[in-house]
Amino acid sequence: MDLKLSHTFLQVHDQDEALAFYRDVLGLEVRADVDFQGFRWLTVGPASQPGVEIVLEVPGMGRPGDEQTLRELLAKGSLSGVIFTTDDLDATFGKIRAAGAEVIQEPVDQPYGVRDCAFRDPSGNHLRFSQVLSSR
Repeated sequence: MDLKLSHTFLQVHDQDEALAFYRDVLGLEVRADVDFQGFRWLTVGPASQPGVEIVLEVPGMGRPGDEQTLRELLAKGSLSGVIFTTDDLDATFGKIRAAGAEVIQEPVDQPYGVRDCAFRDPSGNHLRFSQVLSSR
């Protein structure tokens, strides 16, 4: 069996604001932006990974349950996040910070072999960026 990741979902409170951040600040490509069953199916992804899409979904989109609870968790930054890799962490950090994203962690070398940093997106999602450290 050969499994591959195709989609992951991030809850956002405003799809237009999220699109501006993920496309214009992070440089991700828009993969889909269509009306779908009363919602907007909006996906982005890295140019170097054409088979991977991040769905930017609003609370309640296609999921049963309490939308208000999801909105509250999102506002607290308590929902899932993602980790991106980069070949120049310090430049990536500088670009995202200059765009006004909330810094959670400045760049730091980790004992498990990466240099990483963290931000919150406009909806409060936790985003990490990492670069593999060269062997010493």
